Amino acid sequence: MSYIVALSGGIASGKSTIAHLFAQLGVPIIDADIIARQVVEVGTPALEQITKHFSQEILLENGELDRGQLREIIFNNDHERLWLNNLLHPIIAQETQKQFAQQTNPYVIWVVPLLIENNLHQLADRVLMIDIPEALQLERLINRDRISESLAKKMIATQVCLTDRLAFADDIIVNDGDLESLKIQVDNLHKQYLHNLKVKNSYE
Repeated sequence: MSYIVALSGGIASGKSTIAHLFAQLGVPIIDADIIARQVVEVGTPALEQITKHFSQEILLENGELDRGQLREIIFNNDHERLWLNNLLHPIIAQETQKQFAQQTNPYVIWVVPLLIENNLHQLADRVLMIDIPEALQLERLINRDRISESLAKKMIATQVCLTDRLAFADDIIVNDGDLESLKIQVDNLHKQYLHNLKVKNSYE
């Protein structure tokens, strides 16, 4: 199994953009959000349980999950968010481990939004956190999801605060500039990770 670098950060902090930059360097990406979408596709047992819990009204006309409606429900009701997490997290974890086992590259980037909240950092060999000013994070979230400021603030509030998040970091990417700034930081980290692995392997 490959060396696992967990990439995390608050919602709308730039995880997908940074993961894409690593992918351009040939690094495999295992994305918890993508896995989370796959496990609730039409016909899956998880979607059946969600429909049974929330009723058919949680579905779009084509039978797919209405993510917008579900988001409104769970970020306004802690009990329902907990129920959903308890259902999905074990399923997502099982699929994640399966993908880890299939990797042969020196290292992989594991994108995990709730790395700290769900105590998953222990499964990674190294933790890479994104540092972004909260005002910029809020602005990006509102624009990205086209939601109200109040809902955006609720979504951010459900996550660990930036200071606590950064305390778990082995490495930090600062995302308060342009794409070129991110690319330079990713390139440097990529070289660092390959060097670290080379040194590690020389001692084994």
